[in-house]
Amino acid sequence: MKQRVISAILAFIIFIPIFIIGGSLFNFAFYILTLLGLKEFMSAKEKEKKFPDFIRMISYIMITFLYFSTTINNNLSFSLDYRLISGLFLTILLPVIVYHNEKVYSVKDAFYLLGGVFFLGYSMSLFYLYRNISIELIIYLFLITILTDSYAYFIGSLIGKNKLLEVVSPKKTWEGTIGGSLVGTFVCTVYYITVINPNISLIEISLITLFLSLIGQFGDLLFSAIKRFFKIKDFSNIMPGHGGILDRLDSIIFVMLAFTFFLKLI
Repeated sequence: MKQRVISAILAFIIFIPIFIIGGSLFNFAFYILTLLGLKEFMSAKEKEKKFPDFIRMISYIMITFLYFSTTINNNLSFSLDYRLISGLFLTILLPVIVYHNEKVYSVKDAFYLLGGVFFLGYSMSLFYLYRNISIELIIYLFLITILTDSYAYFIGSLIGKNKLLEVVSPKKTWEGTIGGSLVGTFVCTVYYITVINPNISLIEISLITLFLSLIGQFGDLLFSAIKRFFKIKDFSNIMPGHGGILDRLDSIIFVMLAFTFFLKLI
């Protein structure tokens, strides 16, 4: 517990100034987190076998292009650069034929990497784009996941009896899920109306916040399913007591993705 608390304090000391300053510093910080996230994503599968060094290098290069192609334009109307997408397909898929050895690099490996690079490169860029809209907005999105996850844990520990999805996450309960969503929705709705937009419809923002709270919990379950599939406890130990980057950002990544549907509404 002591190690967990120290890790959390250090993370806050490092990232709170970055959140406040924003701009290029924030962009670069989340680019580094994107690289670390990809490293964890690859390492999970490398419990089976190692990716060739060339493939790892190509993956880092392509996720860099994908991440900055979005953040440099600072445009939430995501448009595909066909040169970038073509390059991603070619550099990740064609080496399957070059290596022509499933024990070194297979079609399954290629599509795993293709999905990981595209998913992380795009979703992580949303952090910077939302921060550029306003610091209050990104606080709102983070609060949804922090409050939902925290109260889901506390309420589940106190009164949880009915397992939510035991095969994926044995400790999660329906009571915790419902309680966490209700608390996260109430507090974050009040925050949004008080700090961001007092003129928005109470029903509208309540439903949106509830939806984001639930999506965040599904994101957590999805990453838990990945870990269970590869038989690992955490994606890494970069934050002792907390796991890796993907362990900490699993819920918020899906909240960021889901929020794109409502950005122009609110």
